[in-house]
Formats: sequence, C-alpha cells, structure tokens
Amino acid sequence: MHIMLIEDDLQLGDAIQHALTQRAYAVTWLRNGREAAEALRGQSADLVLLDLGLPDKDGLDVLAEARRGGIKTPVLVMTARDAVETRIRGLDLGADDYLVKPFHLEELAARIRSLTRRAQGLADNLIEQGSLRMNLATTEVEFRGQPVALTRREFALLRTLMERAGRIVRRESLENSVYGLDTNVESNALEVQVHWLRRKLGQDVIRTVRGVGYMMPREPQ
Repeated sequence: MHIMLIEDDLQLGDAIQHALTQRAYAVTWLRNGREAAEALRGQSADLVLLDLGLPDKDGLDVLAEARRGGIKTPVLVMTARDAVETRIRGLDLGADDYLVKPFHLEELAARIRSLTRRAQGLADNLIEQGSLRMNLATTEVEFRGQPVALTRREFALLRTLMERAGRIVRRESLENSVYGLDTNVESNALEVQVHWLRRKLGQDVIRTVRGVGYMMPREPQ
C-alpha cells in the first residue's frame, strides 16, 4: 500500500514515516500543500494522510480541490484543530476519517487498517487466499499452517496481490504499492521480490502475465 503523507512538521512527519515503513507501507512524504495538490492529481496513492495546517495552502483547500477533481482516494485528516465545526467541514468536504493531534502512532496505524478494510471490503484484519493467511495488524503470514518470515517489501507485494487475487495487477501499480514514488529503485527490483516470494511460497502462488504484470490465483494452493 502506498501512503501519501502530507505534513510540514519535520519531527512528526519523520516519526510517522518511520512507523509506517516498519509496518511495510510505502510512504511518500510531502511537506507543503501545493506539492500535495499536484501529486494528488496523479492519483498514485492508496491512502492520504493530510495535515490541515500547511504553510502555503490550507489542507481543507487541498482536500476540496482533490474531491472536485474526482479523486476518490481515502483521506485521513490529521490536525490540531479540534473544533467541531472544523471536523464537520472536513468530513463534508470528503475526508474519510479525522484524527486530532497529538495522537498515538498505534491509533494512526489502526485507523489506516480500518480505512484499508473498508476500501477492500474486508470485515477484519485477516486476508485469506487458499493456503495463505495474512494478518494486517500483526504483519504475520502463514502458508499451509506454517509461519513465513517476509521482509517488509515482500509483505507489501504479497498484500497487494492477495487483496486483488484473481485479477491482473499491472507492474506499475505493484511498484507503486511497494516502493511509492521512490525513484532510486533498480529496474529489476520487482522481479527480485517476486523471485523470493516464490522461493518461500511456491512457484504457482504468483503468475507472470508477460508484458503486463502479475496475478495471484484466487485459491492458491
């Protein structure tokens, strides 16, 4: 999952980025509203964490412009503004959730999981496909009843494929979910991650669709 973090506070932004990266999310951190508005038009993120008190463009204006532009990406607003009127306005403008600062990073992670479940139509934090079982809250994976140790990027790749099992996932979409907007990624990095997942889970768990991307069968054995 690629999360776009829009936050101008360096200490808080660094803490959030570190915490989410440790949970196998790809995080792109933007520090002002104008950059954020432009990036959102590219619709490359799966979830947006939006601070309202940005230095050059109010976060509510960024949100309003994004929704007017037809961007449907889930947005979680983070702000020190705790007035009821502000929260109501943010929700009416299209925010999907609202978190008042200061907050605990574990609560932020839980709200991200909640929004992810909602977007994927999941009832809880468990994703199961055939013999594969993934817990989004603990980042634990089991295959045929046995725990499997994955790197955070292997986990991110597997999560994306499991969430879209039975569908072809384009290469660029997978790269976005695993690496975000990181441009310092080797051209064969995705193939390397797929290779190691196949070593751990079996060759048939991930299928290559030549010239397009990859897919996971709906009931991998």
